[in-house]
Amino acid sequence: MLDGHGQTAVVTGAARGIGRSIAVALAGTGMTVVGVDMASMEDTQEAAEATGSSFHSRIMNVTDPAQVQDLSLWCTQTLGGASVLVNNAGITRDNLLIRMKQEEWDAVLSVNLKAAFLLTQAFARSMMKARFGRIVNIASIIGLIGNAGQANYAAAKAGLIALTKSAAKELAPRNVTVNAVAPGFIETAMTAALSQEIREKYLRSIPLGRFGTPEDIANVVLFLCSPNAAYVTGHVITVDGGVVM
Repeated sequence: MLDGHGQTAVVTGAARGIGRSIAVALAGTGMTVVGVDMASMEDTQEAAEATGSSFHSRIMNVTDPAQVQDLSLWCTQTLGGASVLVNNAGITRDNLLIRMKQEEWDAVLSVNLKAAFLLTQAFARSMMKARFGRIVNIASIIGLIGNAGQANYAAAKAGLIALTKSAAKELAPRNVTVNAVAPGFIETAMTAALSQEIREKYLRSIPLGRFGTPEDIANVVLFLCSPNAAYVTGHVITVDGGVVM
């Protein structure tokens, strides 16, 4: 079980969906949570503070190195640093490979992969100094199996998985674990836009016979941040109802 009192967690993409659920779940353990997003996080803040924990909202661009460095410095000076980092921020710009615009490729790689690199680099230093840290990257099963119309998203998530493994090897000697969670089809605003035909197609591919919830992902993140996962690093945990076996 995770007792987060006295710890601080930084969660990107915290305004809604998976990021919101992770932020609220971590707050529920007693952690102080710093939510990061481009959008307002009033709903997340209200739910997090209802648990009795503190929530700090930081509206910023996670692909901007200067803003990321400012965030890290602010966390150190204001909260004494962060022991948990959850890289969840992500976007999609779907298109067939032969029609994909360079800006669609660049945007997805920047938010889904570059941002995780910048944040990990910025926060790993203080974690290494403290000889404790938990970094969790929210990848996707698409990074494992690919998907038509999502070459940019698949490449970014596959890159995030590789970043996870490399960072885990570098940071392990300082007791900093780095793991990835790869969600399958999760009920979020991003997936709600899919047609009923596509939703039914995906549902047929899930052995457990249902779509996942953001809370299903948050529960695994809680485990990876807990003492029960102290000997787990460099791994990718698929949370997909059995799609990838």
